[in-house]
Amino acid sequence: MPYEIDKPEDQWRAELTPQEYHVLREAGTERAFTGEYTDTKTAGVYSCRACGAELFRSETKFESHCGWPSFYDPADSSAVELIEDRSHGMVRTEVRCARCGSHLGHVFAGEGYPTPTDQRYCINSISLRLEPRDD
Repeated sequence: MPYEIDKPEDQWRAELTPQEYHVLREAGTERAFTGEYTDTKTAGVYSCRACGAELFRSETKFESHCGWPSFYDPADSSAVELIEDRSHGMVRTEVRCARCGSHLGHVFAGEGYPTPTDQRYCINSISLRLEPRDD
């Protein structure tokens, strides 16, 4: 799928840190409970670290105690792309930024969290940038 932001991989490597590149462009995962936004309660907008697209809002962030920031809904359904992921011997749904194709994490459903959507967007902190706002 063509993305609005389409850069050669050497340009992504130059713009991102090695860890950001590994997660965003190679579908890596940061270690659980190490990300800067795992326990953040700051009001604001979470954007894609690679391209700046708005992805999630703090109002939909919840404590899942899974080790990564969790959201129950994206800011806009067209902000993310969902792709079947059959890696690691299981079937999951990968979440990517719809604007640049960067890997964000995975979404899970039916886990029983008391959220309006019964979904958990399990997103790597390193894939995001929080823009705080005053409420």
